[in-house]
Amino acid sequence: MSTRTLNRLTATQVARTAEPGRHADGGGLYLSVDGATRKRWVFLYQWPVGGAGGKRVELGLGGARDLSLAQARTEAARLRNLIATGTDPRSERVRIKPQSFGAFADSHIEAMRPSWRNPKHADQWRMTLSVHAAPLRDLPLAEVTTDHVLKVLHPLWLRIPETAQRLRGRIEAVLDAAKARGLREGENPARWRGHLDQLLPKAR
Repeated sequence: MSTRTLNRLTATQVARTAEPGRHADGGGLYLSVDGATRKRWVFLYQWPVGGAGGKRVELGLGGARDLSLAQARTEAARLRNLIATGTDPRSERVRIKPQSFGAFADSHIEAMRPSWRNPKHADQWRMTLSVHAAPLRDLPLAEVTTDHVLKVLHPLWLRIPETAQRLRGRIEAVLDAAKARGLREGENPARWRGHLDQLLPKAR
């Protein structure tokens, strides 16, 4: 593949592009824009390759807020390598063991670290999601429910409300990122407005 067909976008373009549609970076990687605040990475390819009956396949890689341009390119390159060896990326994804909340939370913290001005934020997030959210860590991301979230919030909600509210917000952020990457579906069980605000007493 010619280098001219790759790396067409820049980080600035990714941040500023608001025109709806798909914007090609090359090699099957596209920035899909549904609005100024709805941007996600998708990988398009044909399977089977070169066959008359080949169909176009779209794989979601994750939201542009959580997955940088460099990270999206790395993942797209990995998928191209799979295709080159005769492996359908869809079947490869099926074989991957479901990721746990704890493992994904740790990787999300590392991904977001460069965007935090205060280096202590990463340590604070890690402590919160390791200690107070310990019962969630071994759960598969797709299986975290409202009951699980309530279980970790209840012991802190009235006793240490500030810590509890930060914990809730960080769990919500992790699960939002997981959904953006296609690792879970449905509503976020840690969402406050219209959800947990109906289940938890108002903190003083």
